Amino acid sequence: MPACRSVLDQSVRDLELIVVDDASQDSTHEVVERLGDSRVRYIRHEHNGGASAARNTGLEVAIGQYIAFQDSDDLWLPGKLERQINQLEGLPLSVGVVTGSKIRYGRDAAGNYGSGRVSCAPPPESRLDLEEDQVRKFLTINRISLQNALFRRECLPYSRWFDPCAKANADWEFTVRLVQHTKVFEDTEPVVLAFISEDSISRSAKKKALGLLRILKKNREVYIKYDDLYAKHMLELSRIMFKRGNYRWARRFLLGGLRRRPAAVVDILASGWRYLRSRLFGTRRAVN
Repeated sequence: MPACRSVLDQSVRDLELIVVDDASQDSTHEVVERLGDSRVRYIRHEHNGGASAARNTGLEVAIGQYIAFQDSDDLWLPGKLERQINQLEGLPLSVGVVTGSKIRYGRDAAGNYGSGRVSCAPPPESRLDLEEDQVRKFLTINRISLQNALFRRECLPYSRWFDPCAKANADWEFTVRLVQHTKVFEDTEPVVLAFISEDSISRSAKKKALGLLRILKKNREVYIKYDDLYAKHMLELSRIMFKRGNYRWARRFLLGGLRRRPAAVVDILASGWRYLRSRLFGTRRAVN
């Protein structure tokens, strides 16, 4: 209810709120009925398809010029929609997205989870520049959380934006494809309050690895231009697999990265030394 109300109470009144119930077992339908607002449309999936499938369903029936997303446990801040519409309307059509930041409760800037931890994401000091190579930037790090952004409807040349097979890093997988078609303007003003749970999907190393694999698979042609990033991601997958004890796959990803960019061996040696140093001296420094 609060997530929906934070949308309906925006200063921009001409909007539609599409609530996609992804085969939930709770009282979502009753909550929507209690809103008592004709701008709300309710759609229910008979079978759970995940967040990406739910967002695609919403896109299929949306009629607005602009598209925005909301999660059930987050809140839009007042004026979010008006601010971002004004920003988009003042930018050239080559800019298809504006995005802001979110205040996260439950996670600090170092990535630690827990009650009382607060941070702002993405970090404002590494703000996206309209003139930089945004494809390289988004292959390196995702700067968009969907709740933070507003999209021109035509910013992508296809109707189904999201990959239902991406069970983790789905936002990142989407934004890597997005910036191959349009530019993104980033504002550092917070527009969302987010509440991070202890069982956040982003905490699963296995799911993060699957998400990164999906990005690699769907952007093979793009990685030809960015072989250093390809090697970096392959080495990251190797590291995750090694930590999980899957040494055969760790070796495959390691060799795959080195075949594309042999110079990455320097990064491996540096990472190995940092790991060894922390194992040898980290505890001792803590005791002294």
